[in-house]
Amino acid sequence: MGEISELLGRGRLLAPMAGVGDPVFRGICASFGADLTYTEMVSAKGLAYGSGRTEGLLASGEGERRVAVQLFGREPEVLAEQARRLESRHRGRIGLIDVNMGCPARKVAGKGEGAALMREPALAGRILRAVVESVSLPVTVKFRKGYELGEDSAVEFARMAESCGVAAVTVHGRTARQLYHGQSDREVVSRVVQAVAVPVIASGDVFTCEDIREYRERHGARAVMVARGARGNPWIFSDAFSDAGPTTEERVRVAHEHTVGLARLAPHRLAGMRRHIAWYFKGTPHAGAIRRAVCDCACLQDYEALLEQILAWR
Repeated sequence: MGEISELLGRGRLLAPMAGVGDPVFRGICASFGADLTYTEMVSAKGLAYGSGRTEGLLASGEGERRVAVQLFGREPEVLAEQARRLESRHRGRIGLIDVNMGCPARKVAGKGEGAALMREPALAGRILRAVVESVSLPVTVKFRKGYELGEDSAVEFARMAESCGVAAVTVHGRTARQLYHGQSDREVVSRVVQAVAVPVIASGDVFTCEDIREYRERHGARAVMVARGARGNPWIFSDAFSDAGPTTEERVRVAHEHTVGLARLAPHRLAGMRRHIAWYFKGTPHAGAIRRAVCDCACLQDYEALLEQILAWR
């Protein structure tokens, strides 16, 4: 329990986000106070096949401390073997292995992976036991309130996971069928906290520091995963976060750091900065003009020119 508690720190975690959580962004979030950062979801089968793209998801960002790797799949032996390989090859850099049983995306759940495993608790249990027994690292699992609309099986699923030896559980208060529609049911977190002895990590609709406090103080979560609320907003992890938000200069500084870092570390992902730039300046007076202008950015110099222009617009 001590190791997982140390990893969770003050309880502010950057969630895995496909196409968003690049190593540079994760490093920036860590510099602002994220206690633990997660890689994008990694396919255990992709690792087994030696996919270069899948391996690329494991790259670290500058300033990033130990990271959590979130694996997904449905074959217990494949997940266990890849978890063992990750621990062996990245010893000292990986803090924990997280097994995703909560992703509702069709390309994942449609293959019986991610949230679809909530419909197969026996198989889910075999996966978790196999991964726990294969590594010395803490193993955690993320899941949802349930699968079908109206379903509420999180407590039962959490107890099953705990019996398999996981070090912590993460629960999101929507069902898989809801995707990200409607509101996340925070009371689910309270019920899971009361049902298990392992730490509970909350997920769902975390957009402000107040959301983090509510999950921890009212619902008893040991830690909170921040996903969409961190897009363009690494300040959410900071103790010094102001309700007024960062200044234009601060937004430009961080956006520039992100852009330059990505151009150096993963230039093939530079096009992804278009949406990151839009997120960094969301809600500002020139947000619409920035969204339009960033669509024309194709290289580092284009992004830097736009950021200079944003400063002039002040």
